[in-house]
Amino acid sequence: MKKQEKEAIYEYHLHADSPGKMQFEVQSLQDGIKDHQEDMSKPHIHSFYQVIWFKSGNGKHFVDFNEYDVSENTIFFIAKNQVHAFDHNPDYQGFVIHFSEDFLVQKENDVDFFLKCSMFNNPYQIPSCCVGSGNEYKLDEYIVQMQTELKEHDKYGQEELLRLYLKAFLIQVQRRKYELEQLNKGLAPFIVDEKRTQLIHFVNLIEENYTKGLPASQYAEMLFVSLRTLSNLTLQLLNKKPSEMIHERIVLEAKRLLLHSELNVNQIADKIGFEDSSYFIRYFKKYTGQSPTSFRKSFQ
Repeated sequence: MKKQEKEAIYEYHLHADSPGKMQFEVQSLQDGIKDHQEDMSKPHIHSFYQVIWFKSGNGKHFVDFNEYDVSENTIFFIAKNQVHAFDHNPDYQGFVIHFSEDFLVQKENDVDFFLKCSMFNNPYQIPSCCVGSGNEYKLDEYIVQMQTELKEHDKYGQEELLRLYLKAFLIQVQRRKYELEQLNKGLAPFIVDEKRTQLIHFVNLIEENYTKGLPASQYAEMLFVSLRTLSNLTLQLLNKKPSEMIHERIVLEAKRLLLHSELNVNQIADKIGFEDSSYFIRYFKKYTGQSPTSFRKSFQ
């Protein structure tokens, strides 16, 4: 990986010096910490997706202004452009999987779409899962297969085989997440039904268009449903209005830029689609209770 300075935050790119190289790799977590702990403990972003499997060790991991516990067999799913940071524990053991969106998604079938947009691009679920002791053996097998295949060179079907191992790994983790949800909340077995898929499509559209100032009605049109149908969907599954979800994504990006860049308030307003910086200030204060400047100072 190569890092380049972007304002006050680092952005990491996978094989930046070798753009033709396969956009996939598996690394030892302990080796990464040994070589790059200082950089890893600073807030940073990636232009690719990352799966972090903490096989052993206890501590904290920081994702978009939230602190999450790390314990044995905790797995984190970090989306591209998501701000995160490690703590200073030097004793973690585990693996990190890096891959680009193009590597995972080839034909945008239902499974690919769901894995990409539910596990990595979903701000309405915890970005981690504890697979638990005794459930990790299948995941270990996939890691071994990935590592073995990566040692080969120019073998027929290598990229496709690695993609299959990656999907199998993610599917196994997703299954475990659903099992835990059902146990903890007494939920019925999870079904990837039309409503859930439509919600994920809406979340994905927000991610692609939140800087354009589109109203909820326009998102409904893009989904080929009425605004009432979209509202019923988000209220039923998340207890949120569509407009709330749009506002939350805009405010999240504003917070990221306020804390992790050197842009001034006017520049941030422009970057996230506000023509009038004074309106941006009122907007931010309405949804956070603080002005952008006060929010920034509170973290200094």
